[in-house]
Amino acid sequence: MSILDDLKYTFRQPDNTLKQLIIINVLVYLVFLIIGTPLGWMGYGWLERMALYYLSLPSEPMAFLFKPWTLITYFFTHEGFFHILFNMLNLYWFGMIITEYLGSRKLLSLYVLGGIAGGILYMIMYNVMPVFVERNISGLLIGASASVLAIVVAAATLLPNYTLNLLIIGPVKIKWIAAALVLMSWALADDSGGNAGGNIAHLGGALLGWVFIKQLQRGNDLGRPVLAVTDFFTNLFKRKPKLRVSHRRATSSARTNGSTTTSRPGTPDQNEIDRILDKISSSGYESLSKEEKQKLFQASQKD
Repeated sequence: MSILDDLKYTFRQPDNTLKQLIIINVLVYLVFLIIGTPLGWMGYGWLERMALYYLSLPSEPMAFLFKPWTLITYFFTHEGFFHILFNMLNLYWFGMIITEYLGSRKLLSLYVLGGIAGGILYMIMYNVMPVFVERNISGLLIGASASVLAIVVAAATLLPNYTLNLLIIGPVKIKWIAAALVLMSWALADDSGGNAGGNIAHLGGALLGWVFIKQLQRGNDLGRPVLAVTDFFTNLFKRKPKLRVSHRRATSSARTNGSTTTSRPGTPDQNEIDRILDKISSSGYESLSKEEKQKLFQASQKD
């Protein structure tokens, strides 16, 4: 099986969002690396810089009006090796947690909404805060850090006592990892830090991750618009099956007063899921019974 076949298989698999997000980020990085290097040798490095410009989110509102797609494309674009390495490692570690307990579709919602929230906060701060306005500071934003930090904070909000074994340090609860990353971004979110815009975007993503889980625990899924849009475009390119007409006799159990009903036995309702999420938030995932874990898993498959 070729690399292209492997990629096709990965994107055809259902509930495979984590791998798909990592592959998209890595492919964009590799395209710039593989094509941009020889362009620089031949004196055409400006072509790479121009392509990067049209994928990067600008801080100036007028520039954004001419390329609004950058509010999405910027969080799939990286330039430095360590930049993409650390982002993809954190996306994998914490994305696995979100996928396991909330499902792949919630992970996609967090990634997209976290990136959008980070980008919007970045543009607002650069055009409202005096420290940036008076010094006429502007810039371009790239990288998935805001999206990734939204996922990190969401996982820590949902399962604060979940423990990861870090190299050298050892076991650490993810609430402390999330707190350290947020505090680091807060400390560096000034114009003297060299990456003020990036750290401001991190804070926007972190806030979104916290709000997303808190709203989910109240029964409100902020990711529904994202899923509606992605489902629309997915269905546009999905091959429609051929229609087949078949006839079979209806059983007496399928007919009640001339109507037919179907149900999914064992599927938990929203109130039950909210109760389980509240229990996780207060006592940790380990406090759930086997039956409650199964119900949470069933609910994640439902989306």
